[in-house]
Amino acid sequence: MRILIIGYGDVAQRFTAMLQKSPARAAVRWFALVRKPESLTAIQNAGGQGLLGDLDDFRSLHRLAGLADVVLYLAPPPAQGTTDPRLTRSLAALRGRTRRIVYVSTTGVYGNCHGEAIDETRSVNPESARAKRRVYAENALRAKPSQWSVRLRVPGIYARDRLPLERIQRGTPSLIFEEDSYSNHIHADDLARIIWLTIFRGKAQRVYNTVDNANLKMGEWFDLVAHAYKLQPVPKLPAAALQNLVSPELWSFMRESRRITNERLKKELWFTPRNVEKALGAMERNDF
Repeated sequence: MRILIIGYGDVAQRFTAMLQKSPARAAVRWFALVRKPESLTAIQNAGGQGLLGDLDDFRSLHRLAGLADVVLYLAPPPAQGTTDPRLTRSLAALRGRTRRIVYVSTTGVYGNCHGEAIDETRSVNPESARAKRRVYAENALRAKPSQWSVRLRVPGIYARDRLPLERIQRGTPSLIFEEDSYSNHIHADDLARIIWLTIFRGKAQRVYNTVDNANLKMGEWFDLVAHAYKLQPVPKLPAAALQNLVSPELWSFMRESRRITNERLKKELWFTPRNVEKALGAMERNDF
């Protein structure tokens, strides 16, 4: 099996490290598309083959045609607009061999659900431009029946080096509990594992909420991290006071509240994410 990774960042590197330790590694050949020549050596050392290309330049993507059976698409959309021309160019370049695409999207496509518990049957209702770009990408993938896709809707990703420690140390306030929004998370290693399982167990044109089992408000999340690392908890303020202290982008993020369920993830991919409190405790003890 030949796998092409578009978007070779932290999660993709965790995926390939996991692959190198797997008994299946001999049956898999993987490639990664990168923009910078200096990335090629690291990919080769990790057991893969790097390809130079720029998602903003269609002419540089000609080597993608007929290259891989499976594409893992983890690249972000552009920072502006409500479409994703990078994905559009990639789909145009992926002619021939490719039959499966695993796309890492965002739970932000659901918009503000006002704290309701939701599953994958919930209609998308993107409110921010970044979420609208993701909905555009998901729709573009659904329109490619010859290349069936699985869409992983991912929330905040955390790991030892992906925690809001600086924000907590700065004392940036969060909302009081009564006005706070629910947030959702997934460990980066769990996401890498889920991507692997999706290749084999994911159903065609299926959406999976890729979240853990926690049911936390945002302030509770900050408090858990602060407690694990023996930091002072951040102050809690009413919405009327906090709105004037944070950027409009951060405020829009803080006001989107949804409790996302993961039963489909557990039943169809046979995967149960790790407990966030145990994971944070292990990180702090340096044994995780």
